[in-house]
Amino acid sequence: MRIAFVGKGGSGKTTLAALFTRYLAELNRPVLAIDADINQHLASALGLTGQVAPRPLGADLRWLKDHLRGTNPRIPSADAMIKTTPPGRGSRLLGLTEDDAVLSRYAVPVGPGSEEVAGARLMVTGEFDSEDIGVSCYHAKTGAVELYLNHLVDGPGEYVVVDMTAGADAFASGLFTRFDLTVLVSEPTQRGIGVYRQYLTNAAGHRVALRVAGNKVTDQADADYLAEQVGPALLATVGNSGWVRAAERGAPMPLDSLEPANRAALDAILTALDGAQRDWAAYHRDTLDFHLRNARAWANQSLGQDLSTQIDPDFLPAAAIAST
Repeated sequence: MRIAFVGKGGSGKTTLAALFTRYLAELNRPVLAIDADINQHLASALGLTGQVAPRPLGADLRWLKDHLRGTNPRIPSADAMIKTTPPGRGSRLLGLTEDDAVLSRYAVPVGPGSEEVAGARLMVTGEFDSEDIGVSCYHAKTGAVELYLNHLVDGPGEYVVVDMTAGADAFASGLFTRFDLTVLVSEPTQRGIGVYRQYLTNAAGHRVALRVAGNKVTDQADADYLAEQVGPALLATVGNSGWVRAAERGAPMPLDSLEPANRAALDAILTALDGAQRDWAAYHRDTLDFHLRNARAWANQSLGQDLSTQIDPDFLPAAAIAST
């Protein structure tokens, strides 16, 4: 199951993404956390400060593309791949197993010696470097996450938690459609609700299961405001937390000491996520749709070829999944 945490900058989406990752790990669920935010704070939120950093996906695209295309005859080289290039016969489908080559190359274990997050892993897109400034946009890096998820075959009881870019910037690619549940983290303010409404408008017409987690809720008035503004989309509310504050100081406590109301919020998010049903055929149709959009909009001209030919009409994800 795949979950994305979105919201305006400063809403607490990275904090909740990290907290939910710790929560899944405590439940002994296999979990991969991915930092797809330009600010790249998820590692520190998970307590990885000072440890070996993961190899950034966005800085190593050629290897990733070569690996994913495998022996697919429709993709002659890594140079012919863009962020939306779909899998087909011969492409490498990925898993969340220990021996997966992509995980071995890019993911690092979270919290060695920390019981709360043992068993979780982290991937990062990577930050801007000096060569990027004034030249490229951050979506060149988040495109690596889209490619990864388009080729990932995650099974029952496996989880991917993605900390997305802030606000409506998430709609600059088809990455926003790659999740079973999208949780928009909103403060009980007009600006927070404004971001939710903007996200809801932009997601209209796409298969996006969008719910709201209220954050920094201090009293019943805050909770009532969120309920009035978003109605049944409100999934949970998270209040001020001494546990979170200690974790942000680099001293996380055992997760069983998390405030009961905040623990109940995590329970509600997991229940909604586990209740989602993925339609692999529809998921693949969305993959192809965004690929064709990008091909027509810029990629055909940029690469000097018709990228619609990368689509394998006889490739059915369900059949590929059954054979793995």
